[in-house]
Amino acid sequence: MKYGVSDIVLQNRKIRLDEETHVPALDDKARYQHLLKKWQKKLLHVQQAYFHQGRRAIVVFEGWDASGKGGAIRRLTEKLDPRGFVVHPIATPTAVEQGRHYLYRFQTRLPKPGRIAIFDRSWYGRVLVERVEEFASEPQWQRAYQEINEYERMLIDDEVKIIKIFMHISAGEQLNRFEERLHNPYKRWKLTEEDIRNRAKWHQYEAAIHDMFDRTDTVAAPWTKIHAEHKWYARIEVIKTIVKALREDVDISPPPLDENIIRLAEQKLGLELPSTDQP
Repeated sequence: MKYGVSDIVLQNRKIRLDEETHVPALDDKARYQHLLKKWQKKLLHVQQAYFHQGRRAIVVFEGWDASGKGGAIRRLTEKLDPRGFVVHPIATPTAVEQGRHYLYRFQTRLPKPGRIAIFDRSWYGRVLVERVEEFASEPQWQRAYQEINEYERMLIDDEVKIIKIFMHISAGEQLNRFEERLHNPYKRWKLTEEDIRNRAKWHQYEAAIHDMFDRTDTVAAPWTKIHAEHKWYARIEVIKTIVKALREDVDISPPPLDENIIRLAEQKLGLELPSTDQP
């Protein structure tokens, strides 16, 4: 579906971080592995359809520090064809990027036909970290909501599918994960000074996240909040969400066999293969 300039319509809902009292979980390892394999296979089939049909998609990951974005992205891409996706870890802009419009560095990372671009952090940093840490002035981050909506509308009009995921954990769970990282020599590199400083501004970030939901949760590019308190549950929900979104209005049937390939296989290899008109 394509959307015009007049069709930047906000969703008629309010996404809030701690509105549910029940935190969903998935505690059975065998069940988790079964679901992971199932949804990874479904995702591979969707990716193949996008690749063969020249379709493009963007998956945006936002969330609290230590909410499991990296782990979810690893499981998301684990079984995919590496030719069909690219992961962009977004960090502090370079000196060159700082001298340009904040959307510049994302424009240069848009997916090619047949590819899926995965953004670990995104242009939403303008209304999150840049707002809270005062790297952007209030007029700059206030106008960014409309700029982002228009940017995403432009991409959608150009037939790019956009999926936006926010991974949510409680402050208590974040502290537990920080402690785990601190005591694990192979995970200590994940805990940064910035993570610790950001935690002191939890409520400021929470307000910024709610404003982001309220002003950029559009009909064309809605937000999906993933409960990430339990990692296994979150990983399955992430892949399931992406599969369902990518499949909308897309024929994921495998492409038909090339008759020339069939003929050559029969003549040169002695293989008998079905023709394209057979089921």
